[in-house]
Amino acid sequence: MDRLGRGWIVYGDDVESMIFDWGTIKFLSTPEVTGAERFSFGMVILAPGKGHDSHNHPGVEEIIYVVSGEGEQMVDHQPPVKVRPGASIFIPADVDHSTVNTGWEPMRLLVIYSPAGAERDLREIPDCQVLPPGEVPH
Repeated sequence: MDRLGRGWIVYGDDVESMIFDWGTIKFLSTPEVTGAERFSFGMVILAPGKGHDSHNHPGVEEIIYVVSGEGEQMVDHQPPVKVRPGASIFIPADVDHSTVNTGWEPMRLLVIYSPAGAERDLREIPDCQVLPPGEVPH
């Protein structure tokens, strides 16, 4: 199997960007990109002071790993918890959650969905702008 002319190695420039008013998501592994069947994997960049509203993923578990930046993570309507680089957050299927960047720099997160598919639902969010691979937002 040869995906994107690189085998199973994928760079951010190889995949589209989903742009929202709170930040950007690039999914580096999905069934369409790498052929992965059981999960999807991506990077989220939250702009300073921004975050996404409480939401859930029906039937889908999520792991969020904080790579850089500082924020607050809400899970299951509990009071938000401060998170920083190195935090791994498990979100059970169907559980409401939100992440907010409380710092001055972009907050970088790695996300994994299992099973894959929740990443497709993000396109349905009204302010989602999809940019083709290699295109940079203006």
